[in-house]
Amino acid sequence: MTTENIVEEYIRTHPRAQKLHERAKKVFAANGATHSARILEPFRPYITHAKGSRKWDIDGNEYIDYVLGHGTLILGHSHPDIVRAVQEQMAKGVHYGSGHELEIEWAELIKSMMPSIEKIEFFSCGQEANMMAVRLARVFTGRTKILRFEQNFHGWGDQLVAPGTLGIAADAVMIIPGHDLNIVEKELATKKYAILMTEGGGGHMGGQIPWDADFVRALPGLTKKYGTVWLLDEVVTGFRDSNGGWQSVIGVTPDLTTLGKTIGGGLGAGAVGGRTDIMDILKPKTPPQKYISHTGTWNANPLTAAAGVAACKLYIGGEVQRRANQVAADLRKKGNQVLKELNINGRLYGRSILHLHFGPIEYEPSDDTLPPTMDIQKLIGGLSLKMRLCLHLLQRGVSIMGPRQFILSAVHTEEDIDQTVKAFADSLDAMVAEGTLNRAT
Repeated sequence: MTTENIVEEYIRTHPRAQKLHERAKKVFAANGATHSARILEPFRPYITHAKGSRKWDIDGNEYIDYVLGHGTLILGHSHPDIVRAVQEQMAKGVHYGSGHELEIEWAELIKSMMPSIEKIEFFSCGQEANMMAVRLARVFTGRTKILRFEQNFHGWGDQLVAPGTLGIAADAVMIIPGHDLNIVEKELATKKYAILMTEGGGGHMGGQIPWDADFVRALPGLTKKYGTVWLLDEVVTGFRDSNGGWQSVIGVTPDLTTLGKTIGGGLGAGAVGGRTDIMDILKPKTPPQKYISHTGTWNANPLTAAAGVAACKLYIGGEVQRRANQVAADLRKKGNQVLKELNINGRLYGRSILHLHFGPIEYEPSDDTLPPTMDIQKLIGGLSLKMRLCLHLLQRGVSIMGPRQFILSAVHTEEDIDQTVKAFADSLDAMVAEGTLNRAT
């Protein structure tokens, strides 16, 4: 098999998608895609509908879905409780331009699961929540500087995106390596930082670059010592790792928490919540020099709030998260056994979002959830290899998020996992045969 065979076969089995892609390239600047993670050569499938753990494309191909709305759908596609809530609310009204009971119930449900949140405000997405968190911290502390960690993602706004990105102006941002408390304390001791931002679980979608738990547990004490607000960005991990978020898994209490993804039950939503004394900067009767006006047409709109309430009611008991973690552990274990049997250097790791590392394993493999902290470039490397795997998996009925992750849900089944493991093994074998992947020597 040549390296072109899989591309030719993919194009042959996706003729209608190819035609749609040609149309898309004429209207969308990013090579026909509406999100950089959806760019794939020659093109990604075009989906017509989805249910549970599966989705179908315009060419009639069926996929086990491990994209799940970029991690949003821990309940799977079209959960009946959410479908019912949205349909009922649509008939009542999409937007009242006023307060309503659903927004209060939604906030109460979130607060009941996350004790660190004393007050909360809603937004259209997690990035907006992070932007407001920065403003709150600046007003609260009277400082302007932002301290962030390498490889942590908080959105694409100027003060949130990776340093060196074209078109940004972020002079107030300092980026430091993770995992070194001496560097953290040295910077915080200058007392010039309003906020320290930390991505829940680790960098790149909840932990491709995993945090050492003891490192994160030291951050609240250091930020309190030097008067900096500590933000834990749980836009990805909130209500996915557990019903109390990643903060409950490792036992920390941030000053502010940002949420997104799962809280909207599949609709776009974000939230920031935390200490009352910080959040009260949004109160209209606050002295003018301490008051921030919170606007946003779609904040807690009834349609999204209805979906959010339905989803959060399902999160409360923790069974959703336990199930997602359970099927992820099954895929992780079986996938790693495949890598071992095929004599391929690599490792699947993570919680309900699994990451794939291609390369020598510099620790004793086990069924532990996370590897020890490794060299960052090794963890995020092998992009072209993973893109190739993505295409092979698609051709075998498995859809992963670009070259990035297997995102699990509570509705993935044992049959899904077994089919995925077979597709994974067959894809790796095919990549060896075509010469794009080598066996260990």
